[in-house]
Formats: sequence, structure tokens, C-alpha cells
Amino acid sequence: MSGLAAQAEELAVSEDEKESFAQRGRAPKVVFSSTLSEPLDWQNTTLVSTDAAEAVRGMKAEATRPLVLSGSLSLGHSLMKAGLVDRFRVVLFPVITGRTGLERIWEQFEDFSLELLAARTFEGGLQLLEYSPTHLERPPGTAWDRGAADGP
Repeated sequence: MSGLAAQAEELAVSEDEKESFAQRGRAPKVVFSSTLSEPLDWQNTTLVSTDAAEAVRGMKAEATRPLVLSGSLSLGHSLMKAGLVDRFRVVLFPVITGRTGLERIWEQFEDFSLELLAARTFEGGLQLLEYSPTHLERPPGTAWDRGAADGP
């Protein structure tokens, strides 16, 4: 993300998109990493190398604006499992990659029910869906057990 923001002026994107990158650069950001060290290249960025769930719990307690996670499925999963995600946004692109799709990104996630809070459709058919997630111990309405030899 920091590299993309640094190149924003040279990208062939609209002025609105360039301003969006600039706003992201000015906004306070937190990077969760056990391998990076300070100083970080991206302006207004804080490094957290301790337990992410505990750090986010503290941030939520002190936050005056919504916190947004971008770019990490594993961090998102751990925060959802810890009950720290209030809203879960999914952007649907009107493309099916079938045989050419590289990976099933949700395969490592626990089960969650998603209550639809908002939906918005953009030009070109992209949809932004916003949900409230609830962790599930098992799929709803079944006695399904992955370990059962007999199947569902």
C-alpha cells in the first residue's frame, strides 16, 4: 500500500483517485508485523509488533473514529474470531475466475454468519456489501461434523 501511495501521482488514474491516495497517506495508520522495524517509510504510520487483538482492543477503546483494516486476511480473521470486527465489507467484482482462480481466500477462516447492513452498487457492476459478523461454532441449522466418517 505504501508503495502504491508513493507512486500515486505517476499512475494513470483520475484526480479523485490520486486525492484518495494522498488522503490515505495523511491518515494515521498502524502496521501489525513481527518482522518489520522502525522507522517505517510510510508517513503517519505506527508499528505494532505485540498481540494484534490486544492492541486493537485498546485502539477501539480510545478511538474517536471508525478503525478500518485493509490488506490482511489473516489479521482480519484473527480479529473477527476475537469478536473485534463490528462491520465486515466485501467487494464483489462481476467476474468468475473458475479454473483460472488462484486461491480460495476464505478457506482458512472459521465459520461466521453475516447480517447484511448495507449494499451499494457502483458503475461497472461492482458491489460493496457491508455485514455484521458473528462467529459460529458450526454451520447453522445442521448437526454437520467435518470429522464424521459418515459424512453430513
